[in-house]
Amino acid sequence: MYKYHLTDVDWGNFFVKDIFEIEKCKCSKVATLSEGNIPYVGATNRNNGVLGFVHGDAKLITKGKCIAFICDGEGSIGYSIYKEEDFIGSTTIKVGRNSKLNKYNAKFITTIADTVRSKYNFGFKRNEEHLKKEILQLPIDDNGKLNWHFMEEYIKERVQKQCTDMKIYYRQRLLALKNCQQVEESIEWGEFSLKDLFIFERGNQNNMALCKSGDIPLISAKKVDNGVKTFISDNGKKLFDGHILTLNNDGDGGVGIAYYQANKIALDTHVTALIPKVKIDRSSLLFISRSITIQRAKFSHGYSLNNNRMKAQKIILPLDEEKRPNWSYMKHFMMNIERQKIECILKYLD
Repeated sequence: MYKYHLTDVDWGNFFVKDIFEIEKCKCSKVATLSEGNIPYVGATNRNNGVLGFVHGDAKLITKGKCIAFICDGEGSIGYSIYKEEDFIGSTTIKVGRNSKLNKYNAKFITTIADTVRSKYNFGFKRNEEHLKKEILQLPIDDNGKLNWHFMEEYIKERVQKQCTDMKIYYRQRLLALKNCQQVEESIEWGEFSLKDLFIFERGNQNNMALCKSGDIPLISAKKVDNGVKTFISDNGKKLFDGHILTLNNDGDGGVGIAYYQANKIALDTHVTALIPKVKIDRSSLLFISRSITIQRAKFSHGYSLNNNRMKAQKIILPLDEEKRPNWSYMKHFMMNIERQKIECILKYLD
């Protein structure tokens, strides 16, 4: 399948300072910048480091085609990301430059660089001195030099394979959506209690340390990754069948978020399974998950989504002629959105 393999090359150790010229980013007061179209990169490993888009003075801009090293931030310190485009970076970001760097070999290097991030914490910062002394184990050529060609081709092969697989999947999915109908722009809406639509069942995984690695998604009260914390093996506790919603009862930034779960899952004790009382299709469950999630702002650590509050919670849904939930409208509304998104993805991949 692949021409390039990690076992095909020798490896060597390199200091970051021997690979890159290190520069500092320049923005210390992002609050003073107005909204614009220049990416602002800060202490996050999400969204390729982008926290927003701003308008700023040219002197604040850092040129792209570099690796940005995240040097501070809870949960993000130690990560590295490749930036192709120009951006404005927080002073917690340092960048590395090398004329041989491109989006493929940079992806290889950042993956290796991220493996050393565990040594950093609030008591041990990734300052410039520590960054320059980081040791990266990377492929070498016959002369003991950094093997830029291998890193580029290794990643390029896998990116191309992923693109091919995605095209096949999304084209098949697009065929399944070809019969979706357009929906009316004006529709009547009504209130429904969650307890009238779902059975509530709290998760039961209460000792993460004893969970062994496996292939069952463990859903926790996360605000990203559809709630997936890790994958575990069957430990004898109840598993929940797919085609349900999960609702975060608490969690740092995740309380009140609902996710659709297609597959069999395990749930931790900070999450409740919402099991439909009647037959509801996938697209309608996705619609409902958004109707629940848009109310999340009223919950927090001090005001969690307990069982009584779930029973009292109401959501707004479209109505049919008999004043019941309009499942057909919800289904085709979400199918149209999915179709539009898939068409954009396929256009990008082509």
